[in-house]
Amino acid sequence: MAELQLQGLRRTYANGVTAVDGVDLTVAEGEFMVLVGPSGCGKSTTLRMIAGLEEMSAGRLLIGGVDVTDTPPAERGVAMVFQSYALYPHMTVAENMGFALKIAGRPKREIDEAVLRAAASLQLEPLLDRKPRALSGGQRQRVAIGRSIVREPKVFLFDEPLSNLDASLRTQMRLEMARLHERLGATIVYVTHDQVEAMTLGDRIAVFNAGRIEQVGPPTAVYRQPVNRFVAGFLGSPQMNFLPAVAERDTAGLAVQVPGAGRLALPADCATPLSSVHSLGVRPEHWQMSAANGTSEGTDGLQASVERVEWLGDVTLVHCRLSGRDAANAGADTISVKTTLADDASLPHGTPVRLRVLPRDLMLFDANGRALAA
Repeated sequence: MAELQLQGLRRTYANGVTAVDGVDLTVAEGEFMVLVGPSGCGKSTTLRMIAGLEEMSAGRLLIGGVDVTDTPPAERGVAMVFQSYALYPHMTVAENMGFALKIAGRPKREIDEAVLRAAASLQLEPLLDRKPRALSGGQRQRVAIGRSIVREPKVFLFDEPLSNLDASLRTQMRLEMARLHERLGATIVYVTHDQVEAMTLGDRIAVFNAGRIEQVGPPTAVYRQPVNRFVAGFLGSPQMNFLPAVAERDTAGLAVQVPGAGRLALPADCATPLSSVHSLGVRPEHWQMSAANGTSEGTDGLQASVERVEWLGDVTLVHCRLSGRDAANAGADTISVKTTLADDASLPHGTPVRLRVLPRDLMLFDANGRALAA
């Protein structure tokens, strides 16, 4: 296993479109790094440049401290697992897994031993004599991973490997991927647009947007302390609620006013210049919802009414429409609240509610979408 360094990677096509725009990233030896972002943001192009399957327009690539920018793909010491399994249908599982070593001229005994080791790590021993058509989707993906393992690469590259699986298989394969990383201690770069995969698998995640990295860090840190509105809105389901806000100091202390809807308190020690605040963000799970005519103390809260209730089993999503807002902005004034309701609770359409949030759970953003210290 080896450290991977991307230094100013850029990919610009002949038509002038830049898919990757100066990416700098270091992946530590043995680290599980996830590249996450919406479709077309440059993450897969970055992965293909690491593999040598896509030409770099600028930048350097180092593996284990060695510059491999101009090194042919087969000599870089990387192995890539694609979204499509790309298995040879006429070969058995064992033959598929050992094919790269056979092409490299390795002795049969060495190939057999490597295949057996990889099969044991992936629980594939009973399937070695089967053809791909006799395997489930999850089993085929494990074979594709096993084919990479036998090569003993310095870096593993995964490009949306679970996207073709159904929801239950994806959950199972996420666990298997995590266990595999623990067993191998491998350096892994994993591309996905699925934030659940990113949050559960990565030691760190790199959030891509329009060919650039917006933020890199441990999943919990990026989720709790996003650097801008893009990152804050991309991570989380349902996504963070964003509202226009005016920060001020009133008789009750520091607060943000949501025009026409109400007031939310800021931390007493908030050091952000109030004039910099342009909008606020609150994650659905942080809202506290109560009856609009409740007797809770204080003046904080936003007036809203229930628009739709979605029961999801363990939690309930309540979509609320802010009161006192311009009807033309109705689409931007819907708040998603993730809460737990009693089975016999009733929230008919139009029920008035008050939405509050703890000051520590408020996020503030300036006019350019940069996060401010609340």
